[in-house]
This record gives sequence, structure tokens and C-alpha cells, in this order.
Amino acid sequence: MDTWTLMLLPVVALLGFAAGWVLRQRLGQKRVAKAEELAETILEEARSESESLKKAKLLEAREEVFQLKQKVEQECKDKLEGLQQREKTLAAREIELDRKVDVLNKKEQELNELRASLKGKESYLQQREAELEALIQEENQKLEQISGLSTEEAKRIQMENLLDTVKKESALEAQEIRDKARQTARRDAREILIQAIERSAISHVVDTTVSVVNLPDEAMKGRIIGREGRNIRAFESATGIEVLIDDTPKTVVLSGFDPMRREIAKQALEKLIYDGRIHPGRIEEVVEKTREEINERVYELGEQVIMEVGLHGVHPELTRLLGRQKFRTTYGQNLLQHSKEVAVIAGMMASQLGLDVALAKRAGLFHDIGKAAEEYGDTPVHEIGLELAKKYGEGEVVQNAIAIQSPRDNVPILSPITVLVQTADAISVSRPGAQKSMLENFLTRMRKLEEIATSFSGVVQAYALQAGREVRVIVEHNLVDDTKAQILANDISKRIRDEVEYPGQVKVTVIREYRSISYAK
Repeated sequence: MDTWTLMLLPVVALLGFAAGWVLRQRLGQKRVAKAEELAETILEEARSESESLKKAKLLEAREEVFQLKQKVEQECKDKLEGLQQREKTLAAREIELDRKVDVLNKKEQELNELRASLKGKESYLQQREAELEALIQEENQKLEQISGLSTEEAKRIQMENLLDTVKKESALEAQEIRDKARQTARRDAREILIQAIERSAISHVVDTTVSVVNLPDEAMKGRIIGREGRNIRAFESATGIEVLIDDTPKTVVLSGFDPMRREIAKQALEKLIYDGRIHPGRIEEVVEKTREEINERVYELGEQVIMEVGLHGVHPELTRLLGRQKFRTTYGQNLLQHSKEVAVIAGMMASQLGLDVALAKRAGLFHDIGKAAEEYGDTPVHEIGLELAKKYGEGEVVQNAIAIQSPRDNVPILSPITVLVQTADAISVSRPGAQKSMLENFLTRMRKLEEIATSFSGVVQAYALQAGREVRVIVEHNLVDDTKAQILANDISKRIRDEVEYPGQVKVTVIREYRSISYAK
């Protein structure tokens, strides 16, 4: 490359740079012009939209102002109409008041005239009274001269005659009042009792000594009996209830005097039939479980009766004893039904007489509570009930209603409610068919047979079966051997002969069973 070439290169580069710079400046001016033109367009559009929005808002504001004006005008119109209506009403009242004022003025004028008339009559009467007084004095003087008696003596004689007459009339009137009161009292008492009896809708069911269990088929009877009768023997030993299997199709009868045992046996047998597994081990398991369920159900029965009667605040132990009455009878009458009926009747009579209804129901419900307490032994039931009522916080009226059940006559009556409970108790037991003395005697004999058997040492359980013709006694095998078992049977038989009256004969069966148990672990 020569020297001229080298010298021209910077010049060419400088010219190129100048040309580029000029071109760039021109392009920048064009872009700025376009940007300014675009900005002007946007501003114009913005001004146009702003004008449109301003007009729309102005129209909306005018519409709102118009509606508000219409609303205010309507309210003013309504208020004006209301004021006009009130003005009319006030005008009418003003006219009415003016009329009443005229009437009152007229009445006042009439009263003034009447007052003036009465004043004149009063003056006339005073004058006549003075004349009569003078005449009476004159007549009295003449009568004293004729009769020879003074005024005081005549008054005394007249007063004595009047007192005798009044005494006779008073005595006759008092006798008539007493007779009428007796008649009314008898009628009212009879009406109260009739209403109480009519309104008490408790049904009477005299408990029997048998329960019926329905079977799904005839083959079930053989399964209940078991091989060589081992199932039925195990069931009777576990429940104390006799199982009667006869020719009645698809039916088994459970016989026993104790309603609770019979209920346990019935439910246990129904469970065994439903389950299908019937053998001695299973029988004992089901019977024991059913016994526990019945004990729980006893409390529920007590709660249910308390709710039906409408009481509250009863101690749980009294509730349990009340539920146990479901499985007790008195002369064949269900004890729980009897107590409930006494409570209802006593409450109704208390309502008629204006006494405490809740207290009357409470006293009636617990008046026989001692009959359900087996753990007190031979203690009289009224003493048991009285002790329970004191122990569990029942009041004096309830205690008195229980104590009055005693055959002794020296128990004082503390409240009219006690008399109501006695009356309700008499009403409940005196209904035709409510009680059966023969059934009660039978149940008493059955209990006596069991009590005699369990009084001997070594006896675990005793059951009276076959309407009292057999007593089955279960003993401890380690306390009573085979020889003592025979001696025990003879001793029980002798006690029964000496202490119990019974038809025919009573068979005493002593059962001694030994079980050896082991567990594979």
C-alpha cells in the first residue's frame, strides 16, 4: 500500500462517520415527529372519552336527582295526606267532646235540680221525724202507765224473748248446715275418688307362674333336651326354672314361681334357640350374661316409671328397687303396676283437694318399696321401706306413708297425703281381679321351700319346681360328700314336713357336682 492510500483512509472514515451521524439525526427527527403525532392522537381520544364520560355521569346525576326529588315529593304528599286525616279525626273528636260537654252540662243541671229537691224533702222528713219522736214518747208514757213497767224493763224482757228465738233458730240452722256439709262432703269425696279411678288408665295383669317360648320347628325340642337330657338338666340347674316339653307344637313352657328367674330363663332360652349352639357350657354362659342384662334392665324400668309418673330427684338405689318390683307380685298383682297406680290415684286426689301433687305421687310410688329388697331377709317390709326412705333422703311424708302400712295402730298420721296413699292403695287392691290370694299363698309356699333348703350349710342354690312338688338343691362338692348329701336331703325333708303345709308330697333332690377345669396356654 502506498502513502496516498494511507492518507486517504482517515479522510474516508471521517466522511463515513459524518454521513452516518447526519442520517441518524434525520431518522430521529422523523421518529420524534411520529411520536408527537401519536401522542396528539391519544390526547384527542382521551379528550373525546372524557367528554363522553362527563356527559354520561352528568345524565346519571340528573336522573338520580330527579328520582330523589320524586321520592321526596311522594313522602311529602303521604305525610300531607296523613296530617289531613289526623286533622279530620281531631275535628271529629272535637265535635264528640263538644257533644259530651253539652250532655255533662245537662246532667249537672239535672243533678242541681235533684239536689234542691232532696234538700226540701230532707227538711220535710226531719220535721216528720220530730213529730213521730214526740208521738212515740207519748205512746211510751201511756204504755208504761197501762203495763206498770218501765222502758228498761220492757226492753230487757223483749231482748230475752228475742235471744231465745235467735238461739232456737241458730241451733236449727247449724244442724241444717252440718247435715248439708256431711252430704256435700260425701258427694265430693265420692266424686274425687270416681274421677281418680276413671282417669287412672293402668291395666291390671295378674302374673301367672308360666312363660311360653315359641320354637322355629319341632326338631328344636330335641336339641333343648340334649343327649340323655343333659341340656335340659343344665338349663334347669342354671336358672331354677322347670322346662315343660309336651305335645304342643313348636312351644316350650317355662314354669317357676319367681318372675325374675322366669324372665331370665325365657330370654336365655330364646338366645340359645336363635344362636343354635345348645350345650351345658354354652347354657351357663348365656344364662349368666342374661342375668346381667336383666339387672341392667331393672334400673331402666325404674327410670321409665319415674318419668311416666312425673317425678325427679330419686336416688339410684330407690330407682333400682322400683324396677325390681316389675318382677314381684303381691297376691298375684304385679307390684310395679300396683305402685304406679297408687301414685297416679293419690296424685289425682291431691290435685282435686289442692295438696302437693308431686309429693302425693312420690309417697304412693314408694309405699311398698320394702317388698323389693330381698337382702334384708325376714325383716317386715314396712320397716325395710322406712329404713330405705330415711337412708336415701325421702321426706317425712313419704316415710309416714310407708310406716302407716304397719299392722300396728299406733303410727301417727302426719299429713293428709298419707290418708290419700292409704285410700289409693285400698282402691288398687280392691278392684275385681286385681289380686288372687290363692296365687299369693302358692308363691309364699314356694319361697318358704327355697328358704328352708338354703338355710342349711353347704347349699349354694335351691329351686322349687313342679308347683312345689320338687325342690332341687345344689351343694358345694368340697363341703358336702355323697353321704352328707343323703343326710342333707333327709334333714330338708323333715324341715319341710314340720314347717310347710302342702298337698301331696315334696321331692327333695340334692345335686353334688364336681368339675375339674384346666386351661391350655
